[in-house]
Amino acid sequence: MTQASNTSDAPEHVPGFYLESFGFSERPFTLVPDPAFLYWSDQHKRAFSVLEFGILSRAPITLITGSVGCGKTTLLRQLLQNIEADSIVGLISNAQGGRGELIQWVLHALGIKFDATDSYVSLFQILQDFLIMTYAEGRRVILIFDEAQNLSRDSLEELRMLTNINSNKDELIQLVLVGQNELRDMIKRPELRQLAQRIAASFHLRPLSEKETGEFIVHRLRVAGGTGEEIDEKAKMLIYEVSQGIPRLVNQICDMALLYAWSAETKVVDAKIVQSVIDDGVFFGAEVTAGEAAQ
Repeated sequence: MTQASNTSDAPEHVPGFYLESFGFSERPFTLVPDPAFLYWSDQHKRAFSVLEFGILSRAPITLITGSVGCGKTTLLRQLLQNIEADSIVGLISNAQGGRGELIQWVLHALGIKFDATDSYVSLFQILQDFLIMTYAEGRRVILIFDEAQNLSRDSLEELRMLTNINSNKDELIQLVLVGQNELRDMIKRPELRQLAQRIAASFHLRPLSEKETGEFIVHRLRVAGGTGEEIDEKAKMLIYEVSQGIPRLVNQICDMALLYAWSAETKVVDAKIVQSVIDDGVFFGAEVTAGEAAQ
């Protein structure tokens, strides 16, 4: 059997990387959407208010759009924590397919049993019966589509048809559509004007400003157990410059910058460390952002 190599010269605390060095209880800049780290910028507050208003007012369709990495999915996670316990919520991510396949996605998400060989009419009837029964019980049904820009025009039109299932005064199903900028552009097309007319609440998220980006960084550092001063002001300015205020990209470069600072045995990330991350090409988002800005 091969003997394990001697690791006495390896850096200490490798399993936690930079956590113990900076005094963090967890990584402050992971890419996993986590409501506990949600930075409530003014626009994120407004977006969440729109989401809540859409649910509470029984809006047929609520729409939230924004560029990649602006925090849409994190807002959804926060919304799911706040929805009434007796509501039935179906969450669908990256749904694709043509007519007939979408309704199967819906039935799956709502936990409704069906036979995949059933006709479209039969599947629609199963859904309609479920919605009527649930409404009679005094419960609401909410269907959330994340990454809804992947839906085809026909699928979006099919979703509009679902909102036609209603009582005399109440919607039997509420739709929340969340997607990238392309979704907003698609819905503005003349052929989808009927869908657009059913959207009672909407908000478009934009990247953070330079000031908000700095506040975002400090917020996440403190939530993770830090002081908020682990990344200095000049480093924040450079981080904003290369990320253009997109939260996901900010997380990426900050995470690597903390790793670089830990490996250099320093307690503060400065602009030189951030520049090293950029120069080494480990922050791929910098090239993507630059490419988008050039278009």
